[in-house]
Amino acid sequence: MSAVVGASIALTAGSASAAEWIMASGYPDSNFHTQNIKKFIEEVEATTSLKIQLNSNDTLIKHDAIKTALQRGQIPIGEIRLGVYGNEDPMYVLAGLPFIAANYTEAWLLKDMQKGYFDKIFAEQGLRILYYAPWPGQGFYTKFPVNGVEDFKDKKLRIYSTATQQMGEMLGFNATILPFAEIPQAFSTGLIEALFTSPQTGIDIQAWDNTSNFTYAGAIFSKNAVVVNESYFSALPVEEQMAILKAAEAAELRGWEMSAQTTAAQMKTLQDNGMATASAPPTVIAKMKEIGKVMMDNWRKDASPEAAAVLDRYLALQ
Repeated sequence: MSAVVGASIALTAGSASAAEWIMASGYPDSNFHTQNIKKFIEEVEATTSLKIQLNSNDTLIKHDAIKTALQRGQIPIGEIRLGVYGNEDPMYVLAGLPFIAANYTEAWLLKDMQKGYFDKIFAEQGLRILYYAPWPGQGFYTKFPVNGVEDFKDKKLRIYSTATQQMGEMLGFNATILPFAEIPQAFSTGLIEALFTSPQTGIDIQAWDNTSNFTYAGAIFSKNAVVVNESYFSALPVEEQMAILKAAEAAELRGWEMSAQTTAAQMKTLQDNGMATASAPPTVIAKMKEIGKVMMDNWRKDASPEAAAVLDRYLALQ
């Protein structure tokens, strides 16, 4: 972090009741998550005296360091990817198991089942989740058409979480976890030659510069969360706290709608930029579902009884 950025953070953190908050997020302004955050900020600023300065696209803090900055009180508010923190608690990667939630309806239900658990562990860290927003379904960006699982053997795949790393390896890839911002360089140096991610991410990094095919699998609807440091939040007048929570509720609904609406348009964007798009072959889907069941069993071995109970309640409602 630069000295200038560090100073600006320290200045803002100096007063929990400051009228202006600095916010960090990791994606460009064209990303629907960022667009949703901007609408959230507009509503907060229209209904409170608070001003929020958004620093998107890793310009303030690297995305995967935002949660730590929030816990330290360096920034009041930020956007995180839940799947990054599986080393802290298995609950963070539950939604990243392939086909545990295979569509938006199931993903919303899983989110609701996880909410109480996340509320507790975030409160213990001095944080509060304001809202969740899902990524669209995922797919494979490759330099070749995907006709079957055998096409994946020994290919170097970039993934974004421990759960997707395990899935990639079980599919035959050499899977490497890399931050979003490092993808273009990783392609140029030969560190990776394929991606498993959403249509949105493919557009954000212009995947057509390094791959020619996108094979949509759905499979995983992982989530981002907008998180606030509780000391900043609780220092606000109660009526402003309530206004923020109301804006967050609207942002959550809007984020899920935006995610669902973007997939078809984004697939067309990939096509317009010369990429061939297709749905994953049945053999690939079947293998991913098989892997998902194995990963769920392994997940239970590491999960606490309380976390396992969340999964059981979710599965009971399927």
